[in-house]
Amino acid sequence: MPQQPTAQVTAAEISRIAGVTRATVSNWRRRHDDFPEPSGGTESSPLYDLEAVRAWLAARGHASAASPAEELRTMLRLHGRGGSGAGGDSAELLLLVLAAARHSPDDLTAAAGLSAVDLAARAESDRAAVADAVPGGGTGTVRFVAEDAPILRALYSCVREEGGQAALGVLAEWELEDSAASGAYRTPEPLTDLIAHLVPGTPVRVLDPTCGSGSLLAAASRRGARELYGQDVLPVQARRSAVSLTLAAPTATVTVRAGDSLRADAFPELLADAVLSNPPYGVRDWGHDELAYDPRWAYGVPARAESELAWAQHALAHLTPGGYAVLLLPPATAGRASGRRVRAELVRSGALRAVVALPVGASMPLHVGLQIWVLQRPEPGGAERKSVLFVDTAETAQNADATGSGPAGHRTRGGSRSASLDWDGISGRALGAWRAFTENPDTFEDEPGLARAVGAVDLLDEVVDLTPARLVRASRAEADPAELSAEVDAARRDLVRATESLGRVAGYEGWGAAGASAREWRTATASDLARGGALTLLRTVPEAARGRGGDEGAGGLADDRPVLTGSDIARGSGPTGDASKLSGGHAAPVITAGDVLVRAVASGSGTMTRVAGEEEAGALLGTQVHLFRPDPARLDTWFLAGFLGAEDNIAGASTGSTVLNVSPGRLRVPLLPLEEQQRYGEAFRRVHELRAEAGRATRLAERTARLLAGGLTGGQLLPSRNTTPHEPDDNSPY
Repeated sequence: MPQQPTAQVTAAEISRIAGVTRATVSNWRRRHDDFPEPSGGTESSPLYDLEAVRAWLAARGHASAASPAEELRTMLRLHGRGGSGAGGDSAELLLLVLAAARHSPDDLTAAAGLSAVDLAARAESDRAAVADAVPGGGTGTVRFVAEDAPILRALYSCVREEGGQAALGVLAEWELEDSAASGAYRTPEPLTDLIAHLVPGTPVRVLDPTCGSGSLLAAASRRGARELYGQDVLPVQARRSAVSLTLAAPTATVTVRAGDSLRADAFPELLADAVLSNPPYGVRDWGHDELAYDPRWAYGVPARAESELAWAQHALAHLTPGGYAVLLLPPATAGRASGRRVRAELVRSGALRAVVALPVGASMPLHVGLQIWVLQRPEPGGAERKSVLFVDTAETAQNADATGSGPAGHRTRGGSRSASLDWDGISGRALGAWRAFTENPDTFEDEPGLARAVGAVDLLDEVVDLTPARLVRASRAEADPAELSAEVDAARRDLVRATESLGRVAGYEGWGAAGASAREWRTATASDLARGGALTLLRTVPEAARGRGGDEGAGGLADDRPVLTGSDIARGSGPTGDASKLSGGHAAPVITAGDVLVRAVASGSGTMTRVAGEEEAGALLGTQVHLFRPDPARLDTWFLAGFLGAEDNIAGASTGSTVLNVSPGRLRVPLLPLEEQQRYGEAFRRVHELRAEAGRATRLAERTARLLAGGLTGGQLLPSRNTTPHEPDDNSPY
């Protein structure tokens, strides 16, 4: 029998396994003669034997710091391609995730400890029990074999420790790496919840024709939807969605198909109560020619450049009369000349009910301020719809953020701003205006700068521009001059107080140069510190892992207490999460004063860590937050928070591409005496105050300037007669 080749890893993968930076691995290679020699690759990109590396690390006390998800990712790369078993087939592995999620933690632990042959047999049995759940999977033509054991062990462990959804994410990422698809991004959960809540009432039957990972349908299930239908052009996304929804909504009927919804509709006869969709943007090859006479184009044939309007009409065609469709669309859809006729018919017929503008960074693509379109299929003989609601949360989000006391934002790897947006404020303003409008559109009162109901007649001009910012800004010109002047004065007073506070904080001088060279120290991973009793790592049980039994998590049951989320940490707010979304009676850790809280996702702006105070004490821990509870006799709280949140530390402990997931056990902390920790801790506390005050002053300055500029250009404010004209310098062109 030929010998199976050993697994090989790169230096980057070694750094993730050991929980160190890549520079540390390079130092090991130079300083230690017994470091394993390259077993493949090239001189510039060497590969190393995995078992030899692990043996070398173990001999020096470096236990693996890789998270279960990272271990699964590594095993898939090393063993998942080219094998003879089902371990290289993502469809079969997705089925196995679903089966594993239905077992108790003890069962999964026992499975991971089986011999390679017995483990493969166990996986075959588990897969057969859920064979019909995944579209295009479960054929049984390829079986799990002993050589798949490394992947199977990692998969069972990942489901056991991090839940089925985490394992699904790794599998989908792995398969998408080898596909030609692009733009496969998960819609942020706060945005999916907003989209789902824009549908009045409780829809029972919901369709997403571009379901992706199933996040919008999952949001619909949280609102009570019991029949979930999805379709996606990428088979891997369809399979992922089917498993994910089965885990997230076990009592719902889930039907997911693979295929292009516009060209090959899998549900041609389906009429749903609601359609939710985040369709692909800017696609010119969407079927314009072959679908020119399609009956779905009741509002006009979409131009080749208007794929988004094709999706809008596809959604309307799948609604029962009076049903609602909510789509996430790019801003160009509201104003492109090629879509004018279709937009005009949507307005004229009353099918378009509202357009909500979101802040930049709400979802991919991050540099664009997306819009939510709310459509309703007209009812025969129904009431005439004379107006459309326009809501601009982009500007109000900036205004609201300026009044907060959160930390100054800073850009981290990944670029996403979604995690640091005030989603509760955005959703509250959008839903408040929408509900007031739907109660009685004729008596809706405009809110200057936020919401405005515009008559259909006023929209049907030569352009039919439906951009909320333009239409809502027109209502600001109607603002009362006295009220705006009072608002400006209040903003200026807040700004003056903030700058004075910033000056006091910036005056602290409790640090100096280290000497001729930077100080170095020994470090330990958080996992090592936890094993030694210096701290405790806590988390909230992932949604997909609930209901399997076991004793994961710590603290109290989810109740009506607030929940601290990753977004709260990023923007510096108090706990704003909803406990009803955490669990159905499963334990969630209760935060106590002195806990160190770290965001689980490193993408986005805003601080990564927070020291819990009285405001957070008693709140429940959100699913996207890691909790570090230090032993005060061994670790200073602010010292721990400062080093855990260091950019290099976060980067070294993060995995992923677009979204960076932080592995808490891989974060490293210097080993220093407690007295010295306390000196560092006080310095870090001062840095936190400086960042918080600088951020607050910056936001207040921006808000004050925006109010002043808007008032001057809108005619509500006049320059003082005592204003001294600006004297240009010699180099000024004016």
